[in-house]
Amino acid sequence: MPRDKTGKDPKPEETEQSSAAEETVSDMADADEMEQAAEGGDDPSASAGEAGNGAETGEETPYDPEALKEAVASLERDLAEARDQVLRARAEEENTRRRTARDAENARRFALTRFAGELLPVIDNFERALEVAADDSAVREGLDLSMKLLSGVLEKAGIEVVDPIGEPFDPTYHEAMATVDNPDAEPGSVTEVVQKGYVLNGRLLRAARVLVAKRDAS
Repeated sequence: MPRDKTGKDPKPEETEQSSAAEETVSDMADADEMEQAAEGGDDPSASAGEAGNGAETGEETPYDPEALKEAVASLERDLAEARDQVLRARAEEENTRRRTARDAENARRFALTRFAGELLPVIDNFERALEVAADDSAVREGLDLSMKLLSGVLEKAGIEVVDPIGEPFDPTYHEAMATVDNPDAEPGSVTEVVQKGYVLNGRLLRAARVLVAKRDAS
């Protein structure tokens, strides 16, 4: 406990009064500071806010025109590249679709290729039988009827006969067995068909074997 100026211990009542007086003086000092701040003193929070607002509303940072042009050019290049990739993908997709459709169509049209090739010798035998059969025989009549039915079936399947008698020789559809002298025939034309040829929907199944008239020596 503090002593007074006389060196004597203060009384409890005096100590309490001194503490109360000190608290009163401190409260009055705080009140004065608050009043000064209200009348226009510095407000730390307001100053901080004003500093922040000043930073936000400061002048815009200047930009580099060359850097901006370069960025735009880079974006345009990326866009052109992306557009090119899209066009290439679409073209590839369209080509794949067309190729698939073409393959499916060819598979449908030429599915009978092997079967038709095996059927050709049967047709040849029918034709040979017709050549040797008597004109007024029942066998000839039956062969004629069967041949007509078979020809109708071949036509429906897209199989056509290559019988080029009198036509110019065409190596695409004809196979020359020999050349013969025939003054009545056009040089280079087919004078005789040894074996007929056949095509399936425009695709050659078997070339026609023919004899060809000789051309002039000149």
